[in-house]
Amino acid sequence: MIDAAVEAAITELAPLVGVRAACRATGRPQANHYRRHRQSPLPPRPQHQPRPQPRALTAAERDSVRALLNSPDFVDMAPAAVYHTLLDEGVYMASVSSMYRILREHGEVRERRRQAVHPPKVKPELIADAPNRVWSWDITKLRGPAKRVFYHLYAVIDIYSRYTVAWLIAEREDAALAERLLADAINKQGISREQLTIHADRGTSMASKTVAQMMADLGVTKSHSRPRCSNDNPFSEAQFKTLKYRPDFPDRFGSIQDARAHCRTFFTWYNTIHRHSGIGWHTPYDVHHGHAERMRDVRAEVLAAAYTRNPERFVRGTPQPPALPEAAWINKPQENTAQSTNP
Repeated sequence: MIDAAVEAAITELAPLVGVRAACRATGRPQANHYRRHRQSPLPPRPQHQPRPQPRALTAAERDSVRALLNSPDFVDMAPAAVYHTLLDEGVYMASVSSMYRILREHGEVRERRRQAVHPPKVKPELIADAPNRVWSWDITKLRGPAKRVFYHLYAVIDIYSRYTVAWLIAEREDAALAERLLADAINKQGISREQLTIHADRGTSMASKTVAQMMADLGVTKSHSRPRCSNDNPFSEAQFKTLKYRPDFPDRFGSIQDARAHCRTFFTWYNTIHRHSGIGWHTPYDVHHGHAERMRDVRAEVLAAAYTRNPERFVRGTPQPPALPEAAWINKPQENTAQSTNP
């Protein structure tokens, strides 16, 4: 009751003499008075009612500005260009910032024209379950003896066996040279019609009509990578990396004859000596020409003999050589369940 009476007295005196004098007159500490009032719920804030800007454009004017900006005459122009074009014609409708504000409200700040929608490029999905089913080819540059002097290496690889079926080095990139290289390789390998698919990226020579016509005449299916997607041609890219990361690869070649001699040695090693993990550690030559199964049997006999001599050394039983791949592919089809191989 005393607190209520004190509170009532302070409430009556505060408007007349102030809160400090009222607390002194009633004997209540000023801090206690403020603390008590802070614990009370604050009065609700009045809802702010936005008032319309008297200088703003009317709804009809905003619709007119938007229609003008989206008209055929101005749809491909920035609002600032539209603004100054109208001024040159003696017309003022709104400021540049107002034009942007109107477009932003309708999500039209970016491109307002109708855009051509191109269908996405089809992802190539190629599978090879034997040699001479799918080839991959590409062209890479080799540095010559001087700055801005390059030699062009053309290489064609079988993706199943990793065997390089053809290669050449020229001073230029030329569709006619590519046509002759591929035609000679197809003839040398005895490719029949509808047997082979040749995959490449979208370089000038790869996509030329000369090469396409030759393939069509020989009954060979052509395939291309998607634009700017090097993963669609992994076998050729991996082979070029093997070439350029070998210790004997020079920074520059003194002449085109030096480049040809080096590549002749490299491709002989790659085809007949290099054992590739993706083909069960066999050489591309053995896989391409059908010798890999016999070589695997020889390995199995050696391992079996080693197990017979010292079985305690093989805790998992008789060791087996790695199996040959069942298939190799570029972009494995989702529905295919064949064994995967790495390029």
